[in-house]
Amino acid sequence: MNHDHYDDAFIADWLGKVRTIAVVGASPNPARPSHGVANFLARHGYKVFLVNPGQAGKEQNGLTFYARLADIPEPVDMVDVFRAPEYLAGVVDEALALSPRPKLIWSQLGVRDDKAAAKAEAAGVAVIMNRCPAIEIPRLRLPAAQ
Repeated sequence: MNHDHYDDAFIADWLGKVRTIAVVGASPNPARPSHGVANFLARHGYKVFLVNPGQAGKEQNGLTFYARLADIPEPVDMVDVFRAPEYLAGVVDEALALSPRPKLIWSQLGVRDDKAAAKAEAAGVAVIMNRCPAIEIPRLRLPAAQ
């Protein structure tokens, strides 16, 4: 897939399909974008799990931190990545090791790795890169997740 541009319908369709989201690289620091985005997604009706090994077992606004994706106690539909681009391939590997696998890997603004995306897509996992769901949801006027 060409990751230089996404149709609005493609993004809206995915955000309408997912219900559970793991935010990898979540921060307890309110000044960090991952903090605000995780809380936005939870307020918008998604079930959100935070992934940060240094915060495992702690909570933030009722959301629990886990050390890694495999520690989350239920399947996730989407992995939202707040890590530098050089770590995206590792997150993809971790996501592909899950059973069941997430349906979508989403990487945040500035996070792009076409090889990692191709690997996920070859395994049947969709990828959206260099976008933010907390920007896309209001821009596309999407309703709250059900």
